[in-house]
Order: sequence, then C-alpha cells, then structure tokens
Amino acid sequence: MTTPRLLLIEDDPVIRFAVRDFMEANGFAVSEAGTAADGERIFDRERPTVVVTDYKLPDATALDLLPRLRATSATTPIIVLTGHGSVELAVQAMREGADDFLTKPVSLPTLRVVIDRALERQRDKQARLARQLRRERSPLDPFVGTSAAIQRLRDQAARVAETDRPVLLLGETGSGKGVLTRWLHEQGTRRDEPIVDLNCASLPRELLESELFGYERGAFTGAVTTKMGLVELANRGTLFLDEIGDLELSLQPKLLKVVEDQAFRRVGAVKDRQVNVRLIAATHQDLPNLVSEGRFRSDLYFRISTLPLHVPALRDRVEDIAPLARRLLDRLAHDLGSPRIELAADAQRALEAYRWPGNIREMRNVLERAVLLGSRHEVRASDLSFDVRGRAPAAAPSESDTLTLEEVQRRHIIRALELANGRVDVAASRLGVPRSTLYQRLKSMQIAVGRPGGAAPSQEQESP
Repeated sequence: MTTPRLLLIEDDPVIRFAVRDFMEANGFAVSEAGTAADGERIFDRERPTVVVTDYKLPDATALDLLPRLRATSATTPIIVLTGHGSVELAVQAMREGADDFLTKPVSLPTLRVVIDRALERQRDKQARLARQLRRERSPLDPFVGTSAAIQRLRDQAARVAETDRPVLLLGETGSGKGVLTRWLHEQGTRRDEPIVDLNCASLPRELLESELFGYERGAFTGAVTTKMGLVELANRGTLFLDEIGDLELSLQPKLLKVVEDQAFRRVGAVKDRQVNVRLIAATHQDLPNLVSEGRFRSDLYFRISTLPLHVPALRDRVEDIAPLARRLLDRLAHDLGSPRIELAADAQRALEAYRWPGNIREMRNVLERAVLLGSRHEVRASDLSFDVRGRAPAAAPSESDTLTLEEVQRRHIIRALELANGRVDVAASRLGVPRSTLYQRLKSMQIAVGRPGGAAPSQEQESP
C-alpha cells in the first residue's frame, strides 16, 4: 500500500516539528513549508495525499492559498488551522475549498481523526464516482463466445488482472483490445481509481509529449499555464496506451522511465515527479520486427511485454460471431430505446461467411447501419452492407448496395434524427459526431430538423 503523504504549511517551526513527529509515527510521509509560496511549489511537485495549512502565513492567508491549490487538484483534502476561529471565517474557508477547519490549539490525536475522516470521505467519493462511471459505461464483455481462442484469452486475462505488472495486448485493429483493457482495470486492485487512455497514433510528437507528460508554464510559446499530463492524471490508476507501436522513438525513453521508476518530467521542468500507475499497452503491429528495424526500443519492449495477451481476430472464432452479433444488437436496441432486435438466419449465415477485416468494430458498424437503414425489429441478409475487402458472399443486390455513399450517409442521419425525435444533440451522440458537425451535415445535405428530406435548417437551428 502506498504511504500517504501529508503537506504541512505552517510558519511556526515548533508546531511543524510536533505535527511531523506525530504523523510520521502514524505512517505518514510529511513535507513541510513555512510560507504559502513554498507550500504551493511542494503541492504542485509532490501532489500530496492531504494538506494541513495554517490560516495566517507570512506571505498570504489560507483564503488566498486555497484557490491556487484547488486549481491544481480539486480532490485533495485540505484542512485549515487558525488561532482566531469564527463561524464566518470557517464558512468562507469552506467556500474556497477547505474540507475542514480547526481552531488552535488542536490536539494531535484530534488532528489525526480529522485527517482520517477527510481521507475516508475522499475515498468514498472516488469509489462512488468510479461505480457510477462503470454503470454508465456498461462495457461489452470481452469474452463473448465459446471458441477455444476466447476461452484461452479469458483464462489468461483472469490470471493477470490482479497484478500491477505492465500488460501488452496484441491483436488486429477493432478486435476488442480497448474493451479488454477496461475489463482488466475493473477486475484489478485499481478498479476505484482512474483509467486514462491515449492513442499514440492520433497526435504528432510535439502534442503527444505534452499530452502524456504535461508541461510547465512558459515551457513553449502558448504555455501560459501549467498543465497536468495523462500520466499524472492516471496516478494510482491505469494508463492505457493504444497503438504503442506508433510511439515516437524519442519519447520511448521517457515512457520507459515511467514503467521502471514510476517517475516522469513535465515538458520544461527540471525535476522528476513520482507517479503510481499501471501500464496497459496495445498494438496491432509486430513489435519484435519494429525492434529489429530500430523503430522501437528493445528495453521498452521487454519491459512492457512481460504479460502479453493475444486478442484473436473475429475470423478465427467464427462460432462466436452469432452470439456476439446478438449481444451487439441488444446494446443497440437499448441505446435506441427500441424493442429487442432479432437476427434472421440468413443474416447470421452472411455474418459468418464474411472475413471481418475490421473485426468487432466493423461488425458493430455493419449492424448499426443495418438497423438504421432497415427494420428496427429484425436484421436480414439484405440489410447488411459489407466492405469489399472482406469478400462478402454474393447475393442479389439490395437497394442499400446500390446507393451512393452520400445517400447512405443521408439516410443514416435521417433515421438517427427520427429515433431521436428530431433532437440534434441526441442524434449526434448516437452517430458519434460533435453536434456542430451534425449541423454542418444537415445544412450541406439540405435536411431540415424535424422534417427529413426538407429544406436546410435555419440559422437558429445551426447554432450548437
């Protein structure tokens, strides 16, 4: 278990000594500051578990300090001590972000009780938030099916879920590595802590470095404030790096430092920061081949590949296609507020005959398009439209097979609007696009909100 860290901001050295001696004897690591400025610097650098600060400091009061600390962390418990307590002052301190307010002199056992109570409230709040997020996410079971490949993956994943060692997920694009990552997080000891994810192929090197590690104010043009990176945001939780094979070679030593030393450095900083994260990485690439080509560091590869899990391609588990399709249709019906959507026998045969180059992600898109463009109650083979790379079985062409891409998109949008009762925000959420983007498409396709196929939306409708 990680040692809790207490930051004590107090200008009286006698009080500092007494509190430090008592709290260290009770299992805390204690950092001290005699001024608000020093306290703010230590807080920013160390991210303590809890803060105890005197109200009146040589360079500021707690009312000045609290907003600055809260700008860095909204959740760290902060307890204010004062020799001149009043109800008005206590209320004001609470409004500025204090978790508790004690009047001096305060006994050390009482202070310990107040600290424990604040930490317990924080843990309860984080646990409730984590449970709420898990309920809202309702992730897809990564082990739907009975194939030998998926059973083997289930057994292996169960063994590594409880560890804190790095895990490397291998498999084709769309095969379910992200879903498996969330399952591993929620089955592990960090389930009530944050999970933070980043696709390493989605950002250029300059943005990727600052996104991962954060930056100090003034580190580069435009860095007008200090920013926490994803590594720091994942503290005590899980950091998921998708497509790690695309991580820039120059950034790989910095990630290795996180894995080996649990330390990192913000862009523009001169000192390391400690962090406690579990890394889960994923890729569809052949990392040993990248190592041999000099495009991926061998030391990083060996550190992240201790526990490799291979997620099978959908075409290698054909017997799982039907139950997985039914599960996806059940989720789609729930999202659309529709009754159960059935899978016709001819549609099942077509799904099983297709090779699925995009795997589960492609199947979800195919089924969603079939539901939105066809019947809301049953998916038939004629409703399915496949990517030609998957060599779908020959069949009599349906209307959807002969439509242009623009017309397919138009019908897709119209059906989403119908299911959302004309609410653009709901339709945009179901389509997975920003509301402003959907408004632009409505205008370009001459679709009026509430009257599919009519005139373009008015200026008032366009405003998101």
